Amino acid sequence: MATAGAVVTYLLLFYLFLLLASPLISASSSAPVAALPTVAEQPQELLLSFKAFLKDPSDALSTWSPSTPYCNWSHVTCTGTGGAVAVSLSLQGLGLSGEISAGSVCRVPGLVALSLASNGFNQTVPLQLSRCTSLVSLNLSSGAFWGPLPDQLAMLTKLTSLDLSGNDIEGQVPPGLAALQGLQVLNLGGNRLSGVLHPALFRNLTRLHFLDLSKNQFLESELPPELGEMGGLRWLFLQGSGFSGAIPETFLQLEQLEVLDLSMNSLTGALPPGFGVKFQKLQTLGLSHNGFSGPFPKEIDKCMMLQRFQVQGNEFTGELPAGLWSLPDLRVIRAENNLFSGRLPELSTVVSRLEQVQVDNNSFSGGIPHSIGLIRTMYRFSASMNQLNGSLPDNLCDSPAMSIINVSHNSLSGPIPEFKNCKRLVSLYLSGNDLTGQIPPSLGGLPVLTYIDVSSNGLTGDIPAELQNLKLALLNVSYNQLAGRVPSSLISGFPAVFLDGNPGLCGPGMPNDCDAPRRKHQGLALAATVASFVAGVMLLALGAFAVCRMVHGGSNSSSPLKLVLFYPIKITGEELLAAFHDKSVVGRGAFGRVYLIELQDGQNVAVKRMISTSQPTFGAVKNGMKVLAKFRHRNIAKVLGFCYSDGEVSIIYEYLQMGSLHDLICAPKFTVGWNDRLRIALGVAQGLAYLHHDHTPRLLHRDLKSNNVLLTDEFEPRVTGFGIDLVGGEKAYRSLLASDLNYRCYIAPELSCTKKPTHLMDVYSFGVILLELVTGKPAERPASDDSVDIIRWVRRRINVTGGTAQILDPGISRTAEQGMQATLELALRCTSVMPDQRPAMDEVVRSLQLLCSAQTPPSTGIALEP
Repeated sequence: MATAGAVVTYLLLFYLFLLLASPLISASSSAPVAALPTVAEQPQELLLSFKAFLKDPSDALSTWSPSTPYCNWSHVTCTGTGGAVAVSLSLQGLGLSGEISAGSVCRVPGLVALSLASNGFNQTVPLQLSRCTSLVSLNLSSGAFWGPLPDQLAMLTKLTSLDLSGNDIEGQVPPGLAALQGLQVLNLGGNRLSGVLHPALFRNLTRLHFLDLSKNQFLESELPPELGEMGGLRWLFLQGSGFSGAIPETFLQLEQLEVLDLSMNSLTGALPPGFGVKFQKLQTLGLSHNGFSGPFPKEIDKCMMLQRFQVQGNEFTGELPAGLWSLPDLRVIRAENNLFSGRLPELSTVVSRLEQVQVDNNSFSGGIPHSIGLIRTMYRFSASMNQLNGSLPDNLCDSPAMSIINVSHNSLSGPIPEFKNCKRLVSLYLSGNDLTGQIPPSLGGLPVLTYIDVSSNGLTGDIPAELQNLKLALLNVSYNQLAGRVPSSLISGFPAVFLDGNPGLCGPGMPNDCDAPRRKHQGLALAATVASFVAGVMLLALGAFAVCRMVHGGSNSSSPLKLVLFYPIKITGEELLAAFHDKSVVGRGAFGRVYLIELQDGQNVAVKRMISTSQPTFGAVKNGMKVLAKFRHRNIAKVLGFCYSDGEVSIIYEYLQMGSLHDLICAPKFTVGWNDRLRIALGVAQGLAYLHHDHTPRLLHRDLKSNNVLLTDEFEPRVTGFGIDLVGGEKAYRSLLASDLNYRCYIAPELSCTKKPTHLMDVYSFGVILLELVTGKPAERPASDDSVDIIRWVRRRINVTGGTAQILDPGISRTAEQGMQATLELALRCTSVMPDQRPAMDEVVRSLQLLCSAQTPPSTGIALEP
């Protein structure tokens, strides 16, 4: 019984223990489950976890604090109340890098928009972003993403906007993206996508109204006919992406189009009949730089809202449709470099809103329409290299906006009008016509006229002294029938070749002396003096010839010394050769040494004594040097002349006391401020853009480096050393360039595998200079303990740290950090390994101008350049 009682007692005690312990067990087992939704899943904690993986050098997310409601944080937007809060994260352009913790951010309830654009993540697109199933908008543009486009993005079925542009995403566009049937915006432009586009992708995405596949040069596709099934498409950007074949007729069904850009592809054939009939909303048409042929469909006149018509660089024939010119909103007609013919029509000066007409290099005939100058919005009329005839209309630039007129190389005749109303005229190009009469003195009263080219006409009379009132960057009057004294400032300001072909002109430093007729009538008393002078000159010449022979090897010299000057500077060939000694060397490069030489009047010049692996003839050198001497721009150093002897060429340049940009960077301490560095960068870019785009003939620099950027006292740069290949020949140029180990980092990587140089090679070299300005380090040895060049140095640090903190020059104030980061991004684009990823120099100029205007207040009254 005792035993039984003990058992009962134990059972009672155990039961009591269970009763007491059960709440504890229940609490301990259920507490974690209850805590997860109330703590770990709170949006505030998830966002802070997301932030913890980011690198934020500028503390842009400093307001993200547990003590503040997340909807009050910077770059976080909340809409709605209660349990239906929609969250948007706008983190673009904050200089962020590091790891994207998609696992955290995708669990934020109500996350509808995520923008990580314009940052430096330098990674593949995170696969876990596919968990952000509530996203409506995802923007990863210009975020330094690379690698393939993940198929998993097709799981974001609520997306209406997907922007991955401006990265290095490669491979094919996944057909699975066709599952995103709610997409309205798809931007994949500016990547490295390749292969053929899958038809299903466009067959299903029927709600798209914005599609950008531009600048994907490795695509190997014809234009998908299925694009025509996207009835709501309003903006279609396919430029520069390797598309081939003809435009499908299905494109005629895109009645909602506002912008159609198919430029810079390999498209061919004629446009579909009826092209334009249903494009009632089309505002921009870009078909430039393809292989289109045949007549342009006249139905384009049905596009009543058309503003920009750009078809340059094709093989279109026949007349431009007459109805095109009278479209009420048309602003730009660009049809240069085609085979168009016929007459340019008269325009309605009341209705027309035309601003720019460029029809150069076609076969247009007849006269220049009198209505051109009466259209009040017209600022550029360019119709060079056609078959236009008749006289120049007196009212050609009566438009208050007219700034650029180029009708060179036609068959125009008669006098040059007075052009008294051309108050905004900057550029006047009339060369290569049959114009007669005098150069109007009234041109000197036009306040911003900067470029005048009237060469190769039949003009007579003198060069008006009134032209000295202008701040001219170009005055070319060569090959006319002009006579008389040339105003002294015009002789000193321009190369002599701009006066060639006018035997009647005279002045200081010119073949004709204006005082010769007066001296011709002097008395016989001077005859003996003259004879003695001539004899003395002959003796000096013989002595100079002997010196030259000694300098160049005595009696074995086979070529006489020849000095050709484009500006009146005081030096002889013998003095030039005698000044070549080691103490005067100020630079060395692949093409020879650069000497600093002081002239008789105290002026300094820089002379590049070129090494040559060939023996160019004097005629070939002179022709090349004449071309170089014609380039005139405030950011281009003047070519003053050259000396030729025994196949050796010495080029004479202007010299600036500040020396080169390379000297400045390699100084013990590079202390130039950021505004001045931006000014240097912009000036170099403007000089290159002038060589590439604004001068005829266009020129590539091909040896751009900081040694070849000279500086004034106010940090205004002058680019020098350009066009060396024109003087020494292509074969010698490449041979010498390959031996230049010290400056190889400036050379675009594709030079070794291409026969034809391009302007994008100069862009690469310019990008290296930008890196020098941003980092404050020389290009060839950016670190004393590292033998790599500056491009590798920068890329390694971006790959290792993911940011720019160790790249930007620490000597510059942090207030300029944003501008420096933007310049660094531009430099990395310019030095892209893929040439097609680099911007053209005119685009670089625009980017730098925006950066300059952000640093300093904009100035006014800047003259427009052509």
